[in-house]
Amino acid sequence: MSSMIRTPPKMLRPANLEGLAEQAEQPVNVEQLLNVGDRIGGEIKNLRKARGITLDALSDAAGLSKGYLSQIERGVSSPSVKALHSISRALGVTISWFFPPNADVDGDLRDYVVRAKSRRKLTFVGGITDELLSPNLGRQLELLRCTFPPGSESGKEAYTHQGEEAGYVVSGELDLWIGQHHVVLREGDSFAFASDLPHRYANTNERECVVIWAITPPSY
Repeated sequence: MSSMIRTPPKMLRPANLEGLAEQAEQPVNVEQLLNVGDRIGGEIKNLRKARGITLDALSDAAGLSKGYLSQIERGVSSPSVKALHSISRALGVTISWFFPPNADVDGDLRDYVVRAKSRRKLTFVGGITDELLSPNLGRQLELLRCTFPPGSESGKEAYTHQGEEAGYVVSGELDLWIGQHHVVLREGDSFAFASDLPHRYANTNERECVVIWAITPPSY
């Protein structure tokens, strides 16, 4: 492992810096786009904060005024379809991220429960897929289901960031480097460490690996 350590932007892990895979875009019902309601502002605000992006930075990246974005986040204004596309691209997600399938099935329970078919899902160029198991990003902890295809990795260099993380290997094997330590995690193994320790991970096997990953604070 290289001794050089870098701290990537909080909005994306090193494995995700190349961006989303083309197939990551999921269909969105037109009716959903036309009736985004006042919840969309909170979703945008929570994602922006999880990415560590200021309102000024989002304004620059999305090409929208800070005042307009503030109104959207506060539920004063609803974003146009064009504006929502610009916001989603600036935040590193697809527009479908704001509209998980069957999101209204459980009514108010959507703030507490995520049905298996309603997970927010992002697939990145490197092949890693992140599914958000937490109902939203407004709390202190996020829970992810991470799928690592054979050969996928976080990057050649270790990285650090704020917070803590822990995980449980559901299937397959994952190589994990923490500081100067290297361990091969197998099905049923678990881990936890402070995220300011240099770390990286990779699936060096021929079998897909699935890990339930908890991170605080949220950085999805």
